[in-house]
Amino acid sequence: MNMQVLAILVVVAVAAAAILLWVYAAKRQSTQLRERFGPEYDAAVSKMGDRRRAEADLKARAQRVEQLHIRRLERDEAERFAERWRSVQALFVDDPRGAVAHANSLVKEVMQARGYPMGDFDQRAADISVDHPHVVENYRAAREIALRSDGGAASTDELRTAFVHYRALFEELLEAPELVEVH
Repeated sequence: MNMQVLAILVVVAVAAAAILLWVYAAKRQSTQLRERFGPEYDAAVSKMGDRRRAEADLKARAQRVEQLHIRRLERDEAERFAERWRSVQALFVDDPRGAVAHANSLVKEVMQARGYPMGDFDQRAADISVDHPHVVENYRAAREIALRSDGGAASTDELRTAFVHYRALFEELLEAPELVEVH
């Protein structure tokens, strides 16, 4: 075998190894993002129509949230928020629309206390999706119902659904769901 053929074989082997390594790294990254973001991964892929664009977006979200100063609530803060939640929950019986509006406001207050920026809703949802991917879609659904409620177009059952969705996010943000139980 002459040296040219050997050199070509070495170049081809190195190129093939590089391609395999790149494919493996891309697959591994996809797996890690899918594990981290759970259902939000599939939602992002569906919304963007392209896995690579969705993954780039999810990575950008994670990098953004890493730059924020998200903190756990102190126990006494969590207890105060939980007490306020119980008051809002009690309001639901007499004023479902008002209770949903208060639940939305309280969720935003807890997010802000934890360190999440209070920009537009889509950015809040994207930020929340990094650490709470299993409830972010419910947060979006609750907001849609709340917006319809503002126009008087949401039924009591829909308002109940929105309230339950807000509660799920509230409990995750509080990181002390036992405090939310009605006493």
